Amino acid sequence: MAAARLPPSILEVLFSFLDIDDLRNCALVCKYWYRFLNDENNDVWRFHCIRKLAEVALKSNILSNVPTYKAKLRAFFHAWNPLDCSRNMYIKDNGFTIHRNPVAQSTDGSRGKIGFKNGRHCWEIWWEGPLGTVAVIGIATKKAPMQCHGYVALLGSDDQSWGWNLVDNHLLHNGDSQGNYPLLNNAPKYQVGERIRVILDCEDNTLAFEKNYEFLGVAFRGLPDTHLYPAVSAVYGNTEVSMVYLGQPLDG
Repeated sequence: MAAARLPPSILEVLFSFLDIDDLRNCALVCKYWYRFLNDENNDVWRFHCIRKLAEVALKSNILSNVPTYKAKLRAFFHAWNPLDCSRNMYIKDNGFTIHRNPVAQSTDGSRGKIGFKNGRHCWEIWWEGPLGTVAVIGIATKKAPMQCHGYVALLGSDDQSWGWNLVDNHLLHNGDSQGNYPLLNNAPKYQVGERIRVILDCEDNTLAFEKNYEFLGVAFRGLPDTHLYPAVSAVYGNTEVSMVYLGQPLDG
């Protein structure tokens, strides 16, 4: 077909004007287009990346572990949802960091834009400020609240969320402590700035964590077959939490 004979320079120009959904359809037209769009660092993905992402995000090291333009774009579409967080939080200009305002007697949370029901998924999350008395990372359904009165472990306070409190290394679900995590003698406490990888396996219905490239073990089993979203809850004023979606986790 004639489309298969178009040079890459022409395809780059044409595809740069299309929406992401249209590009997905274009990849199904022929093998040539599929191979072209499968190059995650070509100028098409670079153009869309520059158009969608804030310059501050592209120039900082926040996306250092997502090397390709397409992967950076994918991370943006999975980032914190500005319409699905506590009224005491806002998303910073970089699009990947949530800031908690200094509001007294409030626990505040945020969810990612996209929830997962199938497949295996991995994202990084890290604190960029004091943890305070409670700092929880994990997952939540759409039904889990993202704000409550007082300073509590909001994530894990009901049957719609599962969390790991980084302050005391306790797992939380349905309002109860599910035990210490990780299961190590004198497990080190979280240090501000450390990137933790959250690994959600919707096939085995498990949630696990990894820190400093060390797998810490499965934290939760028997997760429900419903859409589960990256989530966090915080209590400390002006603290910030960043989250970057990485895609499918690598085994081994």
